Amino acid sequence: MSRTESSSASSGSAASPTGDIPATGRPTSWRGIDFVTLAVLAVAFGVAFWGWDMFLYPFVIAGLAFPPAQSLTLGVWLLPAVVGGLVVRRPGAALFTELIAANVEMLLGNQWGPGVLVSGVLQGLGVELALAAFRWRRFGVGVVMLAGALAATFELVFYEWWAYQAEFAFEWKLLALVFAVVSGVVVAGIGGWALVRALAGAGALRPFPPGREQLARSAR
Repeated sequence: MSRTESSSASSGSAASPTGDIPATGRPTSWRGIDFVTLAVLAVAFGVAFWGWDMFLYPFVIAGLAFPPAQSLTLGVWLLPAVVGGLVVRRPGAALFTELIAANVEMLLGNQWGPGVLVSGVLQGLGVELALAAFRWRRFGVGVVMLAGALAATFELVFYEWWAYQAEFAFEWKLLALVFAVVSGVVVAGIGGWALVRALAGAGALRPFPPGREQLARSAR
């Protein structure tokens, strides 16, 4: 959304008391800067995934003696979709960012191989569905908490239950889903929202709605 500060003010894009920000402009309009920025963010996330997969994830898993609790780590992988959807706020932004991050993670090497691409699609679609429910017009913390929860649900129910948790009893699968949703809500939803706010506060998102919102908050 390429808008000047004056047009943002006139279209009512200032922050609401709830933190939900109506998007303006045509929801399907993409700019070159949207693609480039999301690609850069996705590559950064993909490299971070590689570091997480190789150096941190094994230690975290070793400390979780109860197998379903391993799903508490899922929120880390949902972050690109949430952040991408919050920054560009267009249909496909969440899926685009998540898929590029998954491709980078796969190319750098991990223990799941091409399976991360399946995860990337499902996770991105979960976030897209949450944003679509509000017609890409609301982007407050409650909306992205829902996005994280749906992304986690899609990942567990449509993939991990069958690919990685096939030997689990159904009760364990349900517990894994609960842990995944908690991680999606807290790590991806709240964490992603806080990360975007921090980037906007640092001035890194001025051409995007979060940057406009930061300007509006600073002007108050």
